[in-house]
Amino acid sequence: MKFRKVAFTTIGCKVNFYDSQAMAELFKDKGYEIVDFDDFADVYVINTCTVTNFGDKKSRQAIRRAKRKNPEAVVVAAGCYTQTRPEEISKIEGVNILIGTNSRSRIVEIVENYGGEGILNCVGDIMKVREFERLSIDELKDRTRAYIKIQEGCNRFCSYCMIPYARGPIRSRPLDDIISEVERLGQNGFKEIVLTGIHVASYGLDGGDVRLIDVLKKVSEIDTIERIRFSSIEPTVVTDEFVNVVSGLDKVCHHIHLSLQSGCDKILKLMNRRYTTDEYYNALLKVLDMWQDAAITTDIIAGFPGEDEEDFAETLAFAEKCGFFKIHAFPFSPKKSTPAADMKPQIESSVKQERVGRLLELSERNNLHFLDKMPGGVYPVLFEKLNDEGYYEGHTSNYVNVSVNSSENIVNKIVNVKINKILGEGRVLGEVLN
Repeated sequence: MKFRKVAFTTIGCKVNFYDSQAMAELFKDKGYEIVDFDDFADVYVINTCTVTNFGDKKSRQAIRRAKRKNPEAVVVAAGCYTQTRPEEISKIEGVNILIGTNSRSRIVEIVENYGGEGILNCVGDIMKVREFERLSIDELKDRTRAYIKIQEGCNRFCSYCMIPYARGPIRSRPLDDIISEVERLGQNGFKEIVLTGIHVASYGLDGGDVRLIDVLKKVSEIDTIERIRFSSIEPTVVTDEFVNVVSGLDKVCHHIHLSLQSGCDKILKLMNRRYTTDEYYNALLKVLDMWQDAAITTDIIAGFPGEDEEDFAETLAFAEKCGFFKIHAFPFSPKKSTPAADMKPQIESSVKQERVGRLLELSERNNLHFLDKMPGGVYPVLFEKLNDEGYYEGHTSNYVNVSVNSSENIVNKIVNVKINKILGEGRVLGEVLN
């Protein structure tokens, strides 16, 4: 069976987007043309998500949409939803190949060897996988920030989360392999690197003596890279050693996503989060002592089973005390096979949505308070694009979105900007300084 065009769509997290890009490059290396998912293609790859029930739904819709676009196409369902629910996915009309969260490095071979009839199920037991599956990228179309996957899997087993079952146990990418990819991306013009993974704080805990701070130190030594970020960590990571190392690395951006999930100790225990609000706040203070301009973002789940109004009030008060730059608030989504799905009492949907609304209102107030300090100040900004309104957009080290007018093309350049005006929603307006 001869194929020429392949299309991808990705649902979910930055790790999923990295995996999709890596798979797309495998096809490209074999001579395939990568086309938009809404275009006619011979092969459609849907990289699925199962963090929420909405992710499941979007994944199913994408599979059906692909088959409508070309009934003769080979449709591949990959990723977390496929890994955890292969029988459910196989019942969707039009799907041809199932690949979970392993064997993605073999996707081209699997597609080309597909016989054209029936469903080919390549989903294996992810809990038995102990080696990091090597995937890499060389380019990212129309982007100045490159995400580098350094870790896979999670051993935390929070009571609401499907990810350990979808991604398996923790596996760390060899440090030399990480550095090789970062160097290639730096040579290709990327100035900012984001170290990401399913539970990036677990890097190295599966054996060996290399940890996340060692990766940060090594990437900092690469001359072509000017900025380094890393994905979500937990407060237990922010030790004195972590602060001592990171504070000495000038390239590490002053923005940390410090996962919270609840500001109530009772709910944190039910979630199996393994830290208290006191431990969280001490970690937050360590970050603020390290960088006075630090922007701290977080995730909070509203309406976890058993969360009464008093519990939520504790969360709201704690989030206000922390002064987060941004709160990503989500209603609790019961996932089948997780302990939290069977906990009682479950909270009504209307109550969950109302609580999400209050968290988002607090997030907006905190954000404006953070931005109030910026007018008149000068900040280096990495510019990423020219927007539809004719302004160049980029981000400061602490991830404030900055817009400027410029007669010169400043995309992928780090430029000093004086901040003049707050636009809201994490955005400010400034002027380029020569």
